[in-house]
Amino acid sequence: MKTLLALLLGVLITLITQAQQLVDSHQREIVIRHVNVVPMDKEQVLVNQTVVIKNGTITALSPNAKYSKDALVVDAKGKYLMPGLAEMHAHVPPIDDLEPMKDVLFLFAANGITTIRGMLGHPKHLVLRDMVNSGEVLGPHFYTTGPSFNGLSVKTPEAAEAMVRSQQKDGYDFLKLHPGLNRETFPAIVSTAKEVGIPFVGHVSYGVGIWRAIDADYSTIDHLDGFVEGLVPGIDTIPETHAGLFALYIAPRADTTQIPRLTKGLKDHHIWVVPTQSLAERWFAPAFTVEKFKGDPENKYLKPETINSWIEAKNNLLNNPRYSAAGVDQLISLRRRIIRDCHNAGVGLLLGSDAPQVFNVPGFSAHNELRYIVKSGLSPYEALKTGTVNVATYLNLPNSGVIKQGAIADLVLISGNPLKDISQTRNVEGVMLNGRWLSKEYIEAGLKKLVK
Repeated sequence: MKTLLALLLGVLITLITQAQQLVDSHQREIVIRHVNVVPMDKEQVLVNQTVVIKNGTITALSPNAKYSKDALVVDAKGKYLMPGLAEMHAHVPPIDDLEPMKDVLFLFAANGITTIRGMLGHPKHLVLRDMVNSGEVLGPHFYTTGPSFNGLSVKTPEAAEAMVRSQQKDGYDFLKLHPGLNRETFPAIVSTAKEVGIPFVGHVSYGVGIWRAIDADYSTIDHLDGFVEGLVPGIDTIPETHAGLFALYIAPRADTTQIPRLTKGLKDHHIWVVPTQSLAERWFAPAFTVEKFKGDPENKYLKPETINSWIEAKNNLLNNPRYSAAGVDQLISLRRRIIRDCHNAGVGLLLGSDAPQVFNVPGFSAHNELRYIVKSGLSPYEALKTGTVNVATYLNLPNSGVIKQGAIADLVLISGNPLKDISQTRNVEGVMLNGRWLSKEYIEAGLKKLVK
């Protein structure tokens, strides 16, 4: 009995200490000492710095910065501090229950994701956004689209216009476009959205096509949706079911000489691109097998039925008579080229992995996405920009996405140099989020509660 009481007392003390650390770190100075800083204003590392944070803002950055004697001091010798990452194609459960939403937010935060854009909105997300912003709920800065515009939810131009006005009035940050829109409903969405001043983002409907989408001035196009289709000669004569999701079955027919036209159109219309390459590389590609997925340690945060449904989705794809491993490899290679050419042409890229979606676990999948962006031909520094400074530019947050005096202190402490090895972003040692310090111990304790 004494042993049980001692155990319970130890657990209680640990929980109180962790909770108190969150409260204290929000009220007093936080100091990260002896740390190597990756400021992201340019490709460099500032060695052996002291970073002082107060009320969610970096107040000092130098080797000998001064701080108060009652500050919370984090000794980070040998570690690296970088701006927190953004996941610009995230999914938060579109349900009435806030508790599962909080769990997903923690998975993002535990991985150094300090900003997310939810891409399938729900009225409760507006409540959650306010709770996160006020500090009532711990989680990344939260931007949200409204419920989906698609072929089922929008069947007439009049319905499209009414839905745009309703979502803008309700206070959603973006409109989410899904497949199924046509050449009558899509223009109604676009004209009304521009009239009321709300940006639209997401998919490009097959019946609309990439060239009309570009002319319509999307805010972001996600998944490279419509890109490959737009390169295929005679695409208007090819049924959508024949082309497959994201041109899965017709990529070898793409005319790559049209890529410069594509990238120029995106740049001229100031359209940002969220590639979600991780989704294609893991779900579509033959090289990423079910066995590899089963070996991912982050699977323990998924429900068994989710794991089984994702495995079923992969197997169904592989068993489709139209699936060609060689053809899909060509698609993956072409998508990588488009990512690289977009970057080289000055098209803005934003980090996003479509989590949770097939083989993409929230938070963890953003690190996979960074790796695939590097495999597409960008340097680690250029890849990191897609989740830091690029997002700050896109969201018009001039004091975000970098580490400097006066900047917002959304930060992630990692164990190695991400400029040399992009996979180091996975090795989280602590996170600064909304003025709070989340220690490695706090993160590990929180993750342990989420193990399914």
